[in-house]
Amino acid sequence: MTTTMTMTITTMGDSVGKGRPSALAGSVPGSSAGATLDVMVYARLFQVCDSTFPIGSFNHSFGMENYLSDRRIRKAPQFEEWFEAYFRSQYAYGEGLLVRLAYEALDRGDARRIWDLDRVIYCSTPARETREGTRLIARQMVSLIRLLHTGAPLLDEYVDRMATGESFGNPALAFALLAHESGADARQAFVMYGYSVASTLAQNAVRAVPLGQRQGQVALNRVVSLLEPLWDLVEGLDESYLGACVPGLELAQMRHETQGARLFMS
Repeated sequence: MTTTMTMTITTMGDSVGKGRPSALAGSVPGSSAGATLDVMVYARLFQVCDSTFPIGSFNHSFGMENYLSDRRIRKAPQFEEWFEAYFRSQYAYGEGLLVRLAYEALDRGDARRIWDLDRVIYCSTPARETREGTRLIARQMVSLIRLLHTGAPLLDEYVDRMATGESFGNPALAFALLAHESGADARQAFVMYGYSVASTLAQNAVRAVPLGQRQGQVALNRVVSLLEPLWDLVEGLDESYLGACVPGLELAQMRHETQGARLFMS
């Protein structure tokens, strides 16, 4: 696992560093302009980002469980290696880049572009469990968001398109629609959604790996520290990078489909 991940990730993201300040502090420059959000707006958005937000993401390991089954993840050090690889690859070039591209379209008022991105990210995901799991999470997310938030017409249209089969559904895209309508800029949305994914995966690892709650929080903190430099990377990418991923991660997600004993749906 180490050789494949390291070689591929270095090629895709040499510029990603560590130790940058948080993107959520004060006024943060986004794709078009900086946005200073009221603390209550942050609170409402972070409710959606909370790992306890009941959208079914606790049922998914996105391939981590296959590494557990093969004994390539045994304890905290191996999990942390997988965790960082997942964010440097699948998050950065997948849902993270999707958030940024969605913001570009929203800033231009180009709704058709949003629906195109939904199709591209779905078709760029080779593992069936990951495709379908992401689609189910998106449907539960938008259903609950509509109960909590009003005044997001594109999000309402996204719900209707999922119901009619015109769109597949992706939670990162749904969150981008909500965050943009709420006044968050692209960088803030990227970091907030990244935290959502990271906190859920950390909690799932605590359930599955010989990993204590304290170790889980340490691993989460390390990955969260990557979000700022990962934004710097993603900010310079175009759609041709959307869906790029380290092969080992995608192969593990495919192998999970035929795995015998398992705790997670993906």
